[in-house]
Amino acid sequence: MPLKKEKASILLIEDEENLHEALKLNLEMEGYGVVSAFDGAEALKIFQSEYFDLIIADIMLPEIDGINLIEFIRIKNNEVPILILSAKNSSADRVLGLKKGADDYLTKPFNLEELLLRIQKLIEKNKKIQDKTTINETYSFGENIIDFKAQEATTFNNLKIRLSKKETMLLKLLIENKNEVVPREKILQAVWGYNVYPTTRTIDNFILNLRKYFEEDSRNPKYFQSAHGVGYKYSE
Repeated sequence: MPLKKEKASILLIEDEENLHEALKLNLEMEGYGVVSAFDGAEALKIFQSEYFDLIIADIMLPEIDGINLIEFIRIKNNEVPILILSAKNSSADRVLGLKKGADDYLTKPFNLEELLLRIQKLIEKNKKIQDKTTINETYSFGENIIDFKAQEATTFNNLKIRLSKKETMLLKLLIENKNEVVPREKILQAVWGYNVYPTTRTIDNFILNLRKYFEEDSRNPKYFQSAHGVGYKYSE
């Protein structure tokens, strides 16, 4: 079977060797790139150094169990889809897995065709979320004009200002997600990166700066709005 031009990358975390090899073989036959981990600690190390379109994880793993692993992944990366594959089949186990951050839960033994369908749907759904409308190098709202490439802006009162790299990244993220609340976790991950987590107060200060630059009344913002306890959104 020919491989897809842009194959999705999957981190497969399963300590049962025979099942692991069978899954890996079938996933590769479907055109996916598969990276293997046989325990939680190894998986964590791999996850921190590579990008994945999907993570498939067993719950009962050596070193670090699947639930703790998922919790850590969700702290670091709020976007990557996670599919739990587990012999634990009680409703309490399912609820716990989903509550801790898994997107789907399939119990062993499972139907291979069903697993492949669920994998395809999770990857496609994630791709749609990531494929937000990309904005041009310049963007205007109200009387404000932003030049993302030059990291400059002309404000409503005709002031020319230099934007820092982080300010530019934050602006772009909010504008690309126009009218949608962007959670603080996603802002931290997208603007500050996986390994550097400033306090959420840092985000608040950056938003205050954007309001000072672009809002006619910064105390009653029109464009950069707070969603208390969740994050921020840009709207026109």
